[in-house]
Amino acid sequence: MLMNFRSIKIDKLPTIRRLPAYLNILRDLFVKGEQYVSSSYLAEKMFVEPILVRKDLELTRVAGTPRVGYSIEELITSIEEFLGCSDNLDAVLVGVGQFGASLLGNRGLRNFGLRVLAAFDEDSHKARTLAHRVPFFEIDRLEELLQRLHVTIAILCVPSEDAQKITDILVASGIRGIWNFTSENLAVPEHVVTQKEDLASGLAVLCAKLVRNRPTHH
Repeated sequence: MLMNFRSIKIDKLPTIRRLPAYLNILRDLFVKGEQYVSSSYLAEKMFVEPILVRKDLELTRVAGTPRVGYSIEELITSIEEFLGCSDNLDAVLVGVGQFGASLLGNRGLRNFGLRVLAAFDEDSHKARTLAHRVPFFEIDRLEELLQRLHVTIAILCVPSEDAQKITDILVASGIRGIWNFTSENLAVPEHVVTQKEDLASGLAVLCAKLVRNRPTHH
């Protein structure tokens, strides 16, 4: 029985962020015909300590066998079910700038099960340059088409000043999950979840690591 996501403590979120990386490694091994994998092998591939791998995999509730390792097939199934990527994750993309368009071609997201059914933008000329065969629509058709598409996820890449206005339309149209690539903190009802990807925060972490890793001169 899988753990209810709402019961996961915040200290488990780093583990959840690592699970897709484990999944990619395991899928590659499975394609090569491997049946078992050790925590030491995964640790080497992930550049972490084996004890961290074992703690991470506790979340999957798949038990390893001493001197044999973990069943690769069981781990793949458990991680896919836990992350909800065993089924297609249908979504819409709102905001087709360079960054939004790059998400459409991201192979890792497609392998994870993300399927963008439609893209929306204020600039109708972007339809000509939109790749990956995703249908393009002007943003004033967003509410109308969401009623037909029956998707639950929206990827938000609009200018920050438009983010809340678009979010209100998404929520009113039945969207329950918003992947937020804007700088805005979105106001949403309790039944809607958001995940904000803050590039500035990521850069801040990188800079802090560089400072701490700076060579010392004697």
